[in-house]
Amino acid sequence: MPNASMDAHETGSATAASSIDTDVLIVGLGPVGAALANLLGRYGVRVLAVDKATEIFTKPRAIALDNEALRILQSVGVRDGEFATVALPQVQYYSPLFGRFARINSAGIVDGHPMVVTFYQPELEQLLRSKLAQYPGVEVRLGVALESFTEEGHQVLASLKDQDGALLQVCARYLVGADGANSLVRCLLGLEFEGRTFAQDWLIVDALDVPNPIDHCEFICDPRRPTPHMVAPGGRQRWEFMLKPGERPEEMERPESVRRLLAPWCDADHVRIERTAVYRFQAREARSFSKGRCFLAGDAAHVTPPFAGQGLVAGLRDAANLAWKLAWVVRGHADESILDSYDAERRPHARKIINLARFLGALVMPGNRAAAFVVHGLMSAIRLLPAGRRLFEDLKMKPENTFDSGLFWRDKRAERLRAGSTLPQGWVRPGSASAPMLSDDALGLHWALIGIGVDPAARVRPDQLERWQRAGGKVWQWCHRAQAQHLGAATQRLEALDEALLPRRAPLGWSVIVRPDRCVLAEGPVEQVEAMLEQALRRIAPAAKVPAARNSPASSTSLVDAV
Repeated sequence: MPNASMDAHETGSATAASSIDTDVLIVGLGPVGAALANLLGRYGVRVLAVDKATEIFTKPRAIALDNEALRILQSVGVRDGEFATVALPQVQYYSPLFGRFARINSAGIVDGHPMVVTFYQPELEQLLRSKLAQYPGVEVRLGVALESFTEEGHQVLASLKDQDGALLQVCARYLVGADGANSLVRCLLGLEFEGRTFAQDWLIVDALDVPNPIDHCEFICDPRRPTPHMVAPGGRQRWEFMLKPGERPEEMERPESVRRLLAPWCDADHVRIERTAVYRFQAREARSFSKGRCFLAGDAAHVTPPFAGQGLVAGLRDAANLAWKLAWVVRGHADESILDSYDAERRPHARKIINLARFLGALVMPGNRAAAFVVHGLMSAIRLLPAGRRLFEDLKMKPENTFDSGLFWRDKRAERLRAGSTLPQGWVRPGSASAPMLSDDALGLHWALIGIGVDPAARVRPDQLERWQRAGGKVWQWCHRAQAQHLGAATQRLEALDEALLPRRAPLGWSVIVRPDRCVLAEGPVEQVEAMLEQALRRIAPAAKVPAARNSPASSTSLVDAV
């Protein structure tokens, strides 16, 4: 079977009898589908990823990523500097009535990454696709569209068609629809796409050679024509103009119309207009992100207005949450029931992000001057209070990526990191190495049992340790800087080089069990670690041995070996 072929025609023309057996079929190879394919490839899972387009879409789309998205891309295998980004030091909101009425301080570093950056989506997509070639179990077919699928027993049978009309039959254990807002997978599953479509069209303009470019992001919240404006990599500046009633998209995309809109900002005659596109924003979510052996991710599951810069970020959260669960089930290391937690964890948080974007949209595009006076005046008043100022300036209004329910458990009597939230990332030095690295890179894509300043391996039974390792788990001691006593094996030690975890978030003598997606499963004093580990093993262990996938090149190895 061809590996990581980037075009259906390069693999040879499919015949009507062609068929493929795989673990996971991914429909849609945008950034979310490509990120998911990379993560599954890292786990040794067999993947067939298809997309009906043969080329990467180059029209203006997503432009912002936050520290969470950059951390997920780190887990995907994207190294710092592999694609261009511009960190935004601040986001400002201007009103024609009150001047600057709100500001977000985005100059900080969180979990080793800038709080907010802009990027060039085609470059990121090309990078993610190119990385798929390193995984022998991942096959990519472009110019191939999904026709239909049915679920039969423990498999999904899908019919695909290439651009020449040749059919391809696929037998997969699971199917993931990452095929965008107009998802065919979602439609065939019969899942409603609940929410609303905004009545306004928006013209997106990417321009080069702009004199006196800004280095941040600003929202001109003028009810006559709201306009976000921001810096982007490659010397680009982006504007987003809300079109007025009666302004036709095809007319507003003409160069003379675009230059007229740009005139208040720059000498538009000397600006190079790179790309334009007209979109109508939506705020929608699928009724469920999963059904049977099929899952939705990215815009297929939820679409978010752009005012919070969280559209693609939310899709990458989907990929990170779903990938390891599919991998553990496919490889027989976890019970299939853990897949139920995908919808339980992701859908409520996606809804919170949509609500945040809608709130920010009310600030950016008030319906008239009266609404602008009320909304912007209220925000100006709130900023006079320290608590109100922190709510906006320090991004306290952004919902934390903490789950309300799912695959974790909390003990309110012993809560420091809060199970269901993300483990902080810091700089560490592994005991077996001299070079510092970010802790996620040291932990790898595994389950982790971590003792804060103590060796948790000394507190659990040998049989538990063996079962933990078989389930794809590792044991670590997170030491304070220059700790010299009570040390475990050097290969299991991480020396903290900052206070991201110890002592700011967790005290000495604490223990925490962390999922491969860095979500905290459970925590407590190290004296309770034996009971914690036993409960974790019961929750993730398969009810019965799952048969290895047919022809799987990695079916005989452990997940620890595969990553």
